[in-house]
Amino acid sequence: MSHESVWNSRPRNYGKGSRSCRVCKHKAGLIRKYDLNLCRQCFREKSKDIGFVKVRG
Repeated sequence: MSHESVWNSRPRNYGKGSRSCRVCKHKAGLIRKYDLNLCRQCFREKSKDIGFVKVRG
């Protein structure tokens, strides 16, 4: 069995591997609340455009 035949051989329908950022397709640091599906880096860039306001700090 070669690496190509094993890599991504099973479907990713649930779990961390199935979800990615809708902007940059990054899989780590995902914010799923309110169905945002943005990684934390993209959220910091786009939060003002979306309408989030920083309350503290």
